[in-house]
Amino acid sequence: MIKSSPQKRYIIHIDMDAFFAAVEQRDNPQYKGKPVVVGADPKRGKGRGVVSTCSYEARKFGIHSAMPISIAYRKCPEAIFLPVNMEKYQKVSLEIGKVLGEFSPQVEWVSIDEAFLDISGSYHLFGSPYKTGLLLKSRVKEVTGLTSSVGIAPHKFAAKIASDLKKPDGLVEVTQDSLLTFLWPLEINRIWGVGKKAVKVLNESGIYTMGDLAHRKVEKLVELLGKNGEHIWQLANGLDDREVETEREIKSISNEYTFQQDTDNKEKIGSALLSLCEKVSQRLFQKELKAKTITLKIRTGDFKTYSRTVSISNPTNFTDVIFKEIQKTYNNFQTKGKKIRLLGVKASNFSLDTKQSDFLSEKENKKRKKIQRAMEKIKDKFGEDAIYRSGSKI
Repeated sequence: MIKSSPQKRYIIHIDMDAFFAAVEQRDNPQYKGKPVVVGADPKRGKGRGVVSTCSYEARKFGIHSAMPISIAYRKCPEAIFLPVNMEKYQKVSLEIGKVLGEFSPQVEWVSIDEAFLDISGSYHLFGSPYKTGLLLKSRVKEVTGLTSSVGIAPHKFAAKIASDLKKPDGLVEVTQDSLLTFLWPLEINRIWGVGKKAVKVLNESGIYTMGDLAHRKVEKLVELLGKNGEHIWQLANGLDDREVETEREIKSISNEYTFQQDTDNKEKIGSALLSLCEKVSQRLFQKELKAKTITLKIRTGDFKTYSRTVSISNPTNFTDVIFKEIQKTYNNFQTKGKKIRLLGVKASNFSLDTKQSDFLSEKENKKRKKIQRAMEKIKDKFGEDAIYRSGSKI
């Protein structure tokens, strides 16, 4: 059965407010309302470490994370300087993690004090995405006594930005309809991967906001910033299909390929798809996994992205079986004359069965495995291009 992937996603990014310092203020009421700096010993302005976290009261003096502790001391010598107590903070983080699990099974930790949640399949239990965010913040505060800032958006990029806009104790929701209106007025330094050097280069080309960036030709950005230019152009245009990935288990194995020039050449497309299927198959074999679900990702020249998923009754990790499904899926997809920019193949919904349960004899299965292993050994020794399959026609 072939079906389209769900179109609407709701991603939450939760970021604890001044986490280490907030925990210390919670546990030491006499610190509340005062500038607290957690990090290295300042040694009366001669310390050589850095600030790990500081309270919002300390930030009013210009102190921030990663600042040399000696400078922090000079800016506010009357601040309360405390050492990092990681064991305590990790314990609180575990408490927060239990709360996050009440709202979604799909939780991806970014660091000890921030995480992404995919609530696409669970928000209805709490009324709406916005109400889910409110309840999440309320539960975290109830359990830990700490405030958090939450961003809700159709993807990770916008959710992370949203969580940072109304700190502390903020909640910002960005809908699909308002996504570009939200992003385009923002300065380009809010884009992941755009550091000071990149900002300077872009500013020199008259690019100051995400809107400026989004309206430039992607080729110009690649010329200015290399491969990263296309990535940040996509983000500025509200394109971010990265999934929330849990650490508990491998959810999927995927590979993508971007053509140097958009193409409708069937031979090039077929070869690319076969190569992707081989790479996915190889990784499945390495991890001793078999997939029941195969997904084809297609990005056309106008940067619209489509995905088509096929469920197979018999789990597999063989290249030719995966490619057969991808061939059929691609041929059922209507490109409407559009050229292809990117292709991706993903395997998911893994089977725990140790046997290769497709419609082949055990003898044929053994023969396939032997061929697959032989190809892997050749590629390991001589490189990916040392051997390839024929029959990549679509």
